[in-house]
Amino acid sequence: MAAAEENSSMFLIFILTMIALPLVPYTIMRLCRAATVKAKTIHCRCSGCHRSGKYRKSIYKRISNFSTCSNLTILLLWIVMIFLVYYIKHASREVQVFEPYSILGLEPGALESDIKKSYRRLSIQYHPDKNPDPEAHKYFVEFISKAYQALTDPVSRENYEKYGHPDGRQGLQMGIALPKFLLNMDGASGGIMLLGIVGLCILLPLMIAVIYLSRSSKYTGNYVMHQTLSTYYYFMKPSLAPSKVMDVFIKAAEYMEMPVRRSDDEPLQKLFVAVRSELNLDLKNIRTEQAKFWRQHPSLVKMELLIQAHLTGESFALTPALLKDYRHMLELAPRLLEELVKIALLPRSPHGFGWLRPAIGVIELSQNIIQAVPLSARKAGGGNSEGIAPFLQLPHFTEATVKKIARKKIRAFQELCDMSVEERVALLTQVAGLSDEEAQDVELVLEMIPSIEVDIKCETEGEEGIQEGDVVTMYAWVSLHRRNGLTAALPHAPSFPFHKEENFWLLLADAASNEVWLSQKVSFMDEATAITAASKAIQETQEALGASAKEIGIAVREAVDKVKAGSRLVMGKFQAPAEGNHNLTSFCLCDAWIGRDTKTNLKLKVLKRNRAGTRGHVAEEGLVAEDGIEEEEEEEEDEYDDYESEYSDDEDDKSKGKGKVANGVAHQRADSDIDSDNDD
Repeated sequence: MAAAEENSSMFLIFILTMIALPLVPYTIMRLCRAATVKAKTIHCRCSGCHRSGKYRKSIYKRISNFSTCSNLTILLLWIVMIFLVYYIKHASREVQVFEPYSILGLEPGALESDIKKSYRRLSIQYHPDKNPDPEAHKYFVEFISKAYQALTDPVSRENYEKYGHPDGRQGLQMGIALPKFLLNMDGASGGIMLLGIVGLCILLPLMIAVIYLSRSSKYTGNYVMHQTLSTYYYFMKPSLAPSKVMDVFIKAAEYMEMPVRRSDDEPLQKLFVAVRSELNLDLKNIRTEQAKFWRQHPSLVKMELLIQAHLTGESFALTPALLKDYRHMLELAPRLLEELVKIALLPRSPHGFGWLRPAIGVIELSQNIIQAVPLSARKAGGGNSEGIAPFLQLPHFTEATVKKIARKKIRAFQELCDMSVEERVALLTQVAGLSDEEAQDVELVLEMIPSIEVDIKCETEGEEGIQEGDVVTMYAWVSLHRRNGLTAALPHAPSFPFHKEENFWLLLADAASNEVWLSQKVSFMDEATAITAASKAIQETQEALGASAKEIGIAVREAVDKVKAGSRLVMGKFQAPAEGNHNLTSFCLCDAWIGRDTKTNLKLKVLKRNRAGTRGHVAEEGLVAEDGIEEEEEEEEDEYDDYESEYSDDEDDKSKGKGKVANGVAHQRADSDIDSDNDD
């Protein structure tokens, strides 16, 4: 019996060990990571964001944030471990080694008279005739009597004193770390138990794995369905206009799977009337256009109306069922839009380049969804090529407010940002009619708005000049500045009910041919990762150039200082095109703010390849030969306009500064949005 109990406790110790081996280090890692992550008090503090409640740390939100699957699993495993430790400790007390001297309360080697005296004393206390307690009777029979018998018999006593056991020398005993009930099985019960163990330990994990793999096979690493990517790839076109991006975006499989209820018909009809002006319907054939709109798939109709309700601020009129679908739609929107940008940037042209126009259109749609600004607000008017959309992302701003400040010659968003605080407060309170508290909200948001500076150059590593066919490396330092001094921050988005981090897309493109040569997403949220990436990239580049250890250390320290100051290093490689001067543009596009996109013009001069000569000699000849061409190209620089949103005119194209730099190097600080032009 004791052996069975010992085997049972060994089984529990085995289970405890198997749980503790992965759980303890994983818990330590999670605690260390939580201790190193700083509390994010980097969100907007205006009254609109405060009322939204998404940054409010209530008890319910704290519990919901903690109640993730991983956290609950860790907590449950720790509870199981504590229970096992307590149970094993309690069981070890019950399984005691038979020690007759200790049972009788004597020292080893006691005299026989002392043994008899102790036995009589314990008999008076535990004998059944003296103590009717069943536990006392059990203890007397199993321990006291056996101990007295072992010590009064000469052979048993000698064996115990010599070998530690009344029966003499004992053989080697081995236990099995199995529970007690498994050791007492026989017959049919053993077969049933064996089938149960096979089902629990083999079939059940196998079924869980099959279910998990069947579900996970539908999704990519970004939790977007493969069917969605196929749909986006099919409908993506090189000349996709911004107004048509919406039609592609709502075709996601996640949206198509959302339920369509009969009870939604009447609310959707009312919503259609409220947002009809934003649906790009032909007013001359309004009946035909309306009929065509309602003939679409019901899921497409529902999604487009819900998105337009969000953009126009009509979501307050939604029913509870539609409101649930509306929140789910917005929750999926950021990652679906990110995948749609990647689809637009996939290499498809004969030269392996992506498409610029649809990529900018998708990012513009992302900006409008995050800021809840209608797409029609991007339409140029009143001498403003970028429309009133940047103004409408500010709290308490309406179309009437924009018209009021336009009377004071403030027509561009950058003009409002460049004003001093005193002048801006006076404008907002005296001209726009805002209260002091509302003007303070505007100031808080303007302090959060990022200003982007891009320093970019293209070169062939270790060579002078760029020849056709070379592998060209692009080095770009993207620097972010805010008036409040923060680098990492969450955007002002009171109407978007979920946390959304700022992301920037750096595109090196040929706007005239609608081709994107290089693209990369840039984030300013994780400084440690940016330092590691920049240090590694600079170190590898310097080592390839044959720099000394001291020079490498200096370059790495400079890169780390830049990252800590709010810059991010972006590197990429591409093959040099054919000989000639290529007018490129680097776009830095934000997916959360409207009017914060920047662009830098870059002239890339590619020399003719001379396989027989040295590269340095060819570069010198190429520079002389291309002087005349370069002058001609400078005159034609303004011939090709960058891609413009279809919601804007080209009135102010000439008024905006463009950083044009030759020889593959450009440096520009710009806060203005991408110039707009009619896409059609």
